[in-house]
Amino acid sequence: MDFITPPYLTQDISIRRIMWRVLAALLPGIAVCLWLLGPVILAQLAIATLTALAAEGLMLRLRGRPLAPFLGDGSAVVTAWLITLAFPPLAPWWLTVVGVAFAIVVAKHLYGGLGQNPFNPAMIAFAVCIVSFPALMSQWPALDAGAGFGERLALILGQAPRLDALTGATPLDALKTALRLGEGQVGVAAATADRAVFGHIAGRGWEWVAAGHLVGGLWLMWRGTIGWRVPIAFLGGMTMVSGALWLWQPDGFANPLFHLFSGGTMLGAFFIATDPVTGCTTPRGQLIFGFSAGALACLIRIFGGYPDGVAFAVLLLNLCVPIIDLYTQPPIFGMKK
Repeated sequence: MDFITPPYLTQDISIRRIMWRVLAALLPGIAVCLWLLGPVILAQLAIATLTALAAEGLMLRLRGRPLAPFLGDGSAVVTAWLITLAFPPLAPWWLTVVGVAFAIVVAKHLYGGLGQNPFNPAMIAFAVCIVSFPALMSQWPALDAGAGFGERLALILGQAPRLDALTGATPLDALKTALRLGEGQVGVAAATADRAVFGHIAGRGWEWVAAGHLVGGLWLMWRGTIGWRVPIAFLGGMTMVSGALWLWQPDGFANPLFHLFSGGTMLGAFFIATDPVTGCTTPRGQLIFGFSAGALACLIRIFGGYPDGVAFAVLLLNLCVPIIDLYTQPPIFGMKK
């Protein structure tokens, strides 16, 4: 008889491999941003990456940890890229630096470093910055402004005062404002008909960015880097809430496709809510976590005071992870529940 000796884990899985896969999966969305905005998105990624590596190195030095293995695992770069894609592409350089530094120093290392943080660092950075600088965090580039790379780069570096000329409200915020100003007299179709900010499904251009994140997320699922429960449940929660409101009052609420391809839905479903450190670990818990986060994000973006609710929804569900995991533990093999 042949005996199999340990170790039984034969898959070549490491933190570094997982993080670099996530970075590769973000490339389709980044490519669309590059097509829409030009190389300015690469400048923001460079600022965020350098800030993340510097903050990571500083905290590792202060904690007496070796630099090479932790700087090379890619976790800080993933946080930097997620923050860049969640922040407005023309945000001032110092806003990106503040968000990334806060995420690495406070949301990650003050809790003990990678694997110890209870909250998603990128979403902590987004929440802190949108509460502290709501005007800057709500200004997204107008694709028809006709500005070149030099003018957009100067805006990021604080050398161009024409912020209002190059930026505008997000599609979610523009729709919410139009419906509120109309006080029930203006429906969704009329509100989106004559606005250049809206495209075929959601925001003009930004719906393709969401599609890029969808492609990257599906690739991560295919490779087995993330599971299917959290992203599918997240999209299901978003679809169910927005669909119910739309069926109830079509003129007062956007259809589910608009919500799925607007804001940070796809980024949140496949890259934020799937964080294995801050999310649930049990199978049923992952379904509850994803569905609740998607439904809550939809409610916040529709009825709340912020243009999108993905960050706040994920952070609130991060608080609930321990109790969700506690009550969704599967029975021990061979024993009844």
